[in-house]
Amino acid sequence: MTAQPKEPDRATILVVDDTPENIDVLVGILGEDYQVRAARGGEQALKLVRKAPPDLILLDIMMPEVDGFEVCRRLKEDYTTRHIPIIFVTAKIEMKDELAGLDLGAVDYITKPVSPPIVRARVRTHLALYDQNRELERQVRARTAELHETRLKIIQRLGRAAEYKDNETGTHVIRMSHYSRILGLAAGMSEAEADTLMNAAPMHDIGKIGIPDHILRKRGRLDDDEWQIMRTHPEIGGEIIGDDESELLAMARVIALTHHEKWNGSGYPLGLSGEQIPRVSRIIAIADVFDALTSPRPYKQAWSIEDALAMLQEGAGVHFDPQLVTLFLEHLPEVLEIKERFAEPSHPDTDHE
Repeated sequence: MTAQPKEPDRATILVVDDTPENIDVLVGILGEDYQVRAARGGEQALKLVRKAPPDLILLDIMMPEVDGFEVCRRLKEDYTTRHIPIIFVTAKIEMKDELAGLDLGAVDYITKPVSPPIVRARVRTHLALYDQNRELERQVRARTAELHETRLKIIQRLGRAAEYKDNETGTHVIRMSHYSRILGLAAGMSEAEADTLMNAAPMHDIGKIGIPDHILRKRGRLDDDEWQIMRTHPEIGGEIIGDDESELLAMARVIALTHHEKWNGSGYPLGLSGEQIPRVSRIIAIADVFDALTSPRPYKQAWSIEDALAMLQEGAGVHFDPQLVTLFLEHLPEVLEIKERFAEPSHPDTDHE
């Protein structure tokens, strides 16, 4: 079943079950009050969630190939989808199964055969809690706006430590951080998670601190030996940031380590491909490359917006996540507004990917 545009003022529920009759029952129970979409399996559910995130998911456990536990695990591991409440709807009623689902991050458990009043009550309750949590997040953000701004400036300056070695301009990390936030929101991140992404983005190239100056500042192309050294900067970045319980630093480490991976597996340093690459790093890759292309450097003029977008589209499915490229194009007006607000200074410098 294909995704439909979300109706205003009606929460969207995604029902995931490999049995059409079970889907029909839940659609019948909820269809009057909510916009209900359906997926006939785990992989289809993951694709639908990433294309158009629902407000709540009703998820069967016993499905072929990708079961409900695996779907839940993947969604909760992804920064862009982990905030979505998941209720398991299943005939597996043993306590160990309930505990397994709750440990993965599900918010509730409904057993089959379902009771319509219970389904409606649980869905209503968890949507209300979800809305309350989002409102609390909004209030916290409003009350700590100055703290967030101060933290962002500190982290941007940390990112610029690497950019200064590389002769990069400080406005690059500001622009690409905002582009990343725009794309993160478009991909389904909550406001709080998108803010974390924006704050972590300036540290994507922090590993360049460990690259010798004669390589970073070289005006011409790098030779093979120099390029091998340059390709170590993601791992150096991961080591600089280190393992930390802070959500911000944990995300920054993931980004520093994997933002040069490519969709087709030809990137570095790990050779990850497709959805093996953390989605936040796939977002950063698009934001970083777009800004690098459209900014002037001593060794090149700025590309036109049209040429840069054509390059992103050509790289979709090769270098970049094709779905994220589509989302980036859909939100281009917001991107261009940021580009204008934080325009390049009159004395740009250089950068090596």
